Amino acid sequence: MTESSKLPYRSCVGVMLLNDQGLAFVGRRADRPSASEGAAKTWQMPQGGIDAGETPELAARRELEEETGVSSARFIAQTKDWLHYDLPPELVGVAWRGRYCGQKQMWFAARFEGDESEINLNPPGHKAEFDSWRWVNAVDLPGLVVPFKRAVYTQVVAEFEAIAKRG
Repeated sequence: MTESSKLPYRSCVGVMLLNDQGLAFVGRRADRPSASEGAAKTWQMPQGGIDAGETPELAARRELEEETGVSSARFIAQTKDWLHYDLPPELVGVAWRGRYCGQKQMWFAARFEGDESEINLNPPGHKAEFDSWRWVNAVDLPGLVVPFKRAVYTQVVAEFEAIAKRG
């Protein structure tokens, strides 16, 4: 077992994609035994790692398009600070090849400006992250994710709730 206190956080971004009614996009993770966060089917917003040379916003735009096919989005806000979560002990040393104890994430709010036909969970050249999607009230997001991500989702919702309510 790897000691988590000796591991760094993985730099990551996330996107709260909002439709014109102020609802947030959420995808159900494809059931993959090798998934970093475990094998259970869970819902989450698009998120992923920052590649070398990318700014957080560029990474967020890339991840959004890779996971949802969406490019018609206007980025309108970002969290004030990096948000952190720790992996549960059983995933430390397993997830991300044992290199990280969790993630530090910069979150962005984006307004979806396209047609829902643009949403494609299996865009060419990328492995599907999600197998289903839907729009939900932002306040419901923390209850849809794996328990160890709930505190981060609660913070994201608190920062972007007013934006979501404006629709």
